Order: sequence, then structure tokens, then C-alpha cells
Amino acid sequence: MAQPNLQTEQKSHPTTFLDKLLGRVEAFGNKLPDPFILFVCLALIIVVASVAINSMGVTVVHPGTNKTLPIKSLLSHEGIQYILTSMLTNFTEFKPLGLVLAMMLGVGLAEKVGLLEVAIKKTILNAPKALITYAIIFTGIMANLAADAAFVIVPPLAAMIFYTVGRHPLAGLAAGFAGVGSGFTANLIISGTDGLLSGISTEAAKTIDPSAVVSPAANWYFMAASVFVLTIIGAIVTEKIVEPRLGNYKGKKRNDFGEISEVEAKGLKNSIVATCIYIVVLAVFLFWPNSPLRNEDGGIVPSPFLDGIIPITLLFFVVVGSVYGITVGKIKSSRDIPAYMTDSMKDMASYIVLIFAAAQFIAYFNWTNIGTWIAVEGADALKALNLTGLPVVVGFVFLTVVLSLLIFSGSAQWALEAPIFIPLFMLLGYNPGFIQAAYRIADSSTNVITPLNPYMIVILAFMKEYEPKAGLGTIISLMLPYTLAFLGIWIIMLIVFAVFGIPLGPGVYMYL
Repeated sequence: MAQPNLQTEQKSHPTTFLDKLLGRVEAFGNKLPDPFILFVCLALIIVVASVAINSMGVTVVHPGTNKTLPIKSLLSHEGIQYILTSMLTNFTEFKPLGLVLAMMLGVGLAEKVGLLEVAIKKTILNAPKALITYAIIFTGIMANLAADAAFVIVPPLAAMIFYTVGRHPLAGLAAGFAGVGSGFTANLIISGTDGLLSGISTEAAKTIDPSAVVSPAANWYFMAASVFVLTIIGAIVTEKIVEPRLGNYKGKKRNDFGEISEVEAKGLKNSIVATCIYIVVLAVFLFWPNSPLRNEDGGIVPSPFLDGIIPITLLFFVVVGSVYGITVGKIKSSRDIPAYMTDSMKDMASYIVLIFAAAQFIAYFNWTNIGTWIAVEGADALKALNLTGLPVVVGFVFLTVVLSLLIFSGSAQWALEAPIFIPLFMLLGYNPGFIQAAYRIADSSTNVITPLNPYMIVILAFMKEYEPKAGLGTIISLMLPYTLAFLGIWIIMLIVFAVFGIPLGPGVYMYL
């Protein structure tokens, strides 16, 4: 499918205030360098800043150890040695790297053999007509397990289903895009996103407390609850706001994604059986007396089970992916399994390159003590202004919303924000896992309205199959209600979890 010329489509649209605003945001964002170059530039800025601040003799008292720490120069004798000798370890020991790559071995296998795509189709196509909208939103949210593939599977499939049942296809496309994009960070299962963000959070938290660990399950309960809440809110927005505004569709465009074959249905059925067996076996090991998966007191928070949640999830996807692949004939020998895993790792190449630069920036930020200094000074300033409690967290959410319009990559943005805000909020007594959740709801909500989302062009191409005159303004006008609704309900949920002391994940509350 040919991609439209985005600039040409924008010119054909009326010049409204929204068009002008979004155009300026897009123009500014396009002037930003590639995230890799951005982190290289930020690392260089830290080098220059460390020299300048060091020359002023600035020191900071570490809140955990009460030791007075100087701001160290990266161009000093010691600093140059650090840059040269730590570059490889900064990269290889960067916690998110191993977490995400390990997770993608399993998820990638399931995606390459076709399991995730078939599961998505089965969920939507089998839904009763009255529940189709809910099924689409739910499937879109859960489909983030398929990573970027979800953006090109769920929205067009949703549009086709809406068209088939006599509803406006653009409403279906919007619902699918909302679930995949704005609901990206929510899931019932621990995903690669959890491992990636928690790893960055842990690195930042260690500047205040060297023993701090943010588990991949830190936001599990909150994000699992979000799946159902967002499904309901997304369906209401679709049926009460988006669809009535679109009116009746009179076009004749139809997409054909093909039916699920008998062998694919059999493979999915076998995968479900494998899932049930896996869960039962895991439950037996977890609740068996003196289980090695529980802590010394027999509890689960903390425990080897939570510490090993990524390997446990990895093994789950390997098992169900292999069962499906064998059933449908895509895995014919043991050699096929690592071959599919290798293929999935190719998709991670850009991430690996980005992490190399991001790891250096964070390492320099921490080694110079600039991060601790900013955190301490920032926390003192907020205390002096009496800006503490939930209002300051909500303020952080809105700041992240603004930044998310300019930086699409959630991991890149968190790598920028975490070294500053995690230590700052920890000094105010907040749990880093709670602040991570606040970041996630802001970043995820804006995915469907930022012009810097590379899948905007893909969605626009699908949209033009039904409405040839559609442009970027069409997408934004359709998706803005979802962003506002998702962000609003997520902020309310965050406040409810905080006020009523509901854990966001195992052992994770608002305050430390």
C-alpha cells in the first residue's frame, strides 16, 4: 500500500488553529535529532556541565549516606579514565538491555510463528456484535505484546469488522488505534515494557539508595486493572462521541484479511491448553510448601518469583509459541525455534543502538553526582514552596504529556526523565514504582495524537482506504477524545490507588 505524501495531505485541509498548533509541534519535533544523537549530545552536555559545576566547588550531601559529595569533572584525570574504562560496562551492565532482549526472545518467537496475530483476529472476530467495540479496545491494549506489529494488525482489522456489521469503519479504526496506542502501557501480563522501564527506574533509584530495586512487576496490579477500565472508557468514547460524529458511512471500500484456517484454529486451541498447563504447573511450584519461588518467610513480596518474573514470562511465550508453531507446521525441527528468535532479534537492532548511547548518558549523570545534586536541590525547592503530595505528582504527569508530544519513544523519554525525577521524588518520600506509573499513564495516553508517532502515516494510509480526503487533522480530531479520556481516568485511578493505599504492584505503594 502506497504511503500518502503527508505534506500534500495537510495542505488540502482547512487551516485551523489545531492544524497550525500540530504543525508547529511536528516542525519542532522534526528538528530534534535522532534519539541516539540526542543522547550523545546530552552526554556531551553533561561533560561540559560537570567541568563548569566542578570549577565552582559545588558539593551535595547524599541523603542516604550523609556523605558530602563533590560534583566530579569528566575532563579531569579521573574523569577521562572513567569515560574510557566504563564505556563497555555502562552498556553491557545496563539493566534494561538484558531484560528486554530476553523478553523479546519469547515474545518474538510467538509473533514470528503467527500466534499473536491469530489470537488477535480470533478475539475480535468471535465477539458478539454488542461487544465488538469492547473486544477491539481490549484486544488492542493486550496486543502491545506484539510490539509494533499491533499497529498494523488491530486498527485495519477493526475498521473492516465495523464496515462488515454496518458501522462506520473509521470509528473501528479509531477504536483499534486507541487500544494499541493510548493503551500501550497496560496489560494483564508482565511485558517487555515493564522490564524496560523498571530497569531504567532501578538505575535512577540507585543514586539515592544503592540497594533500591524497581521490579518489572512494580505496576502490575495497576496496569492489569487499567486494561478493564480503559476497555470500558474506550468503548464509551467510541460509541458516544466518535461514532455519532462520523455519522453513517456510504463508501464501498472493503478490506479482506482472510479467515482463520482450521490449522490455525487448532494451533490456537493447543496454545490455550499449553497456557493452562503452564499456569497450573507454575501455581503448584509457587504454593508448594517451602517453595524455592517464595522468600524465607513464605511470602511473595519480595520473593524469587517476582525477581524472576521476566524469565518466567519468557519461558511461557517460548512454550506457547512452540506449541503453536509445531501445530501449524512452522516449526518442523528444533533448529526452527532459534531461527525465529534470531529473526525477532533483528527487529531489536535499533533499540540496542539507542541503549548504547542512553547508557552512557545515565552513567555520566550518576558518576558526576549531578543527578544527586539536582534531586536534592529540586526536592528542597519543592518543600520550600510546599509543593508535595498528589498535586506535584499530577503536575509531573502533565509535564510528561508535553514532552511526550515531542519524543515518541517511551523508553528514550524515560531514560531522560528518570535520572532527574526518580531521585527527586524519592527524596520527597515517594516510591519510585509509583512515579514510574505516573510517567507511564502520561506517555501512553498521547501516543495517538503526537505527529511524531511513525505509525501515524500507516494509520493515515489505512484511513484513506475508506475516506480518500482524510489527513493528519482527521486522525487527531478522531483520537483526541481518547487521549483526554484515557489520561483523565488514569489520573483518577492513580489518585484512588494512592488515597486508599492500594498497591500498584507487589509491595509498591505511593510512599516508600
